[in-house]
Amino acid sequence: MDLKERVTEDMKAAMRAKDAPRLSCIRMLLAAMKQKEVDERVTLDDAAVVAIVDKLVKQRRDSIAAFEQAGRTDLVDKESAEVTVLQSYLPVRLGADELAAAVNALVDELGATGPGDMGKVMGAAKARLAGKADMGALSAAVKQALASRAKG
Repeated sequence: MDLKERVTEDMKAAMRAKDAPRLSCIRMLLAAMKQKEVDERVTLDDAAVVAIVDKLVKQRRDSIAAFEQAGRTDLVDKESAEVTVLQSYLPVRLGADELAAAVNALVDELGATGPGDMGKVMGAAKARLAGKADMGALSAAVKQALASRAKG
């Protein structure tokens, strides 16, 4: 079963269980997936679904930060619950050491020699590690790997 089918099955299960908050979150995800398919006239694969989930999680985290500053704990709780539901569709994230090892291997494979190769390495890294790493952490790991290559 691909990720798109799993989301649909989870929606049906949430309907049967009368789990309104989970159902609402899953419907929002399905709407985002359908919007992407209609806008780009494509059928989403697992990587595209993971990218959508990543984007929605980032939006929720940004909202959580804003709501915390405003003292709206009710909305913080709602958004946190949505993050939990959405994260269940993401693959297991790489740890810092695993991420650094994967980036170093990719830098070696591409023959990158310094910060000038950042775009080339990031493009390959995004394709290979989509959903497995936070893009901010990935960018930092690539910068560090390329900086160490430039010195060495």
